[in-house]
Amino acid sequence: MLYSPKWSKSKKRLMSLLCEPLRSRVDFQVINYRKAHDQLGRAVIIVDKVEVLSMCTILAERAEYKREHEIRNESNKFNNIDVTENRTIQDQAHSIIKKEGIYGQYDFFFALEEYLNSPIEVLLKSSDILIKILCLLDRRIGKRTLLKIEETIINEHRLIQYFYNLRCSVEGIKFN
Repeated sequence: MLYSPKWSKSKKRLMSLLCEPLRSRVDFQVINYRKAHDQLGRAVIIVDKVEVLSMCTILAERAEYKREHEIRNESNKFNNIDVTENRTIQDQAHSIIKKEGIYGQYDFFFALEEYLNSPIEVLLKSSDILIKILCLLDRRIGKRTLLKIEETIINEHRLIQYFYNLRCSVEGIKFN
């Protein structure tokens, strides 16, 4: 499943929403593996030419399968033929790995689609790590908003903390 609309158009829009001080430091790349059965690969967020977040489909699916196996072990639900229950277990496993910061390329595309098509006020309340990262890099988020969310960042995933600190440092915001 290749991304639609075109990645080049979405990337141009995404880059236009970056805050000015980070435009030369942050980049987003999508790497597709043509010989992979689904032609998916990875999506990458790069800061200062260093990969900070790699969203590899193969690694994400492997982690999801492992979590799914653990859930089935705990609930003793192997060889289950109930499609609804199997889907529930798979969704639960996928939710767990996303909370751990393990994403596939398709997760990036879903988050990007939501980010590009939702109001920033709604996006700020999202529980999705990727969407929060994109919000923290967004020029529509000002210094006052960054200061307002400072106390909540301590309880967030380390990736959100990293991008929050990055944004605050380029905005000249000092921490208490």
